[in-house]
Amino acid sequence: MKAQNWLNVIRWNEQGLIPVITQEASTHEVLMLAWINRMALEETLRCGEAVYWSRSRKKLWHKGEESGHVQKIVDIRLDCDNDALLFLVEQTGMACHTGRHACFYQQLQTTAENRDWIAVDPVLKDPKEIYK
Repeated sequence: MKAQNWLNVIRWNEQGLIPVITQEASTHEVLMLAWINRMALEETLRCGEAVYWSRSRKKLWHKGEESGHVQKIVDIRLDCDNDALLFLVEQTGMACHTGRHACFYQQLQTTAENRDWIAVDPVLKDPKEIYK
């Protein structure tokens, strides 16, 4: 494919974004879900580390720019519908801003009377120490 044609294969949504599932390459643990646009994907390839699009801040977000917890890209995959990406990364530190290793730390626990989300993974570092 020509230089820019590979970007046109991707089915970007109306906002020009696509979801990215980020997985630890060595364990295949799902670390997080984020969004990316063309510019962020090109920057990811240029620097070899995960760069996302922050929907809340409306700007590129180089993972680890504040915390130092960067994600080195090992592999990038596009799903069969061309509308979701998978980043396989080497995670430095934690992926989650809550101080946990991964963002998917809440488990749905159910009883006959109740359903509730319970945090099942520990906080490894106080976020106040990470984001000073």
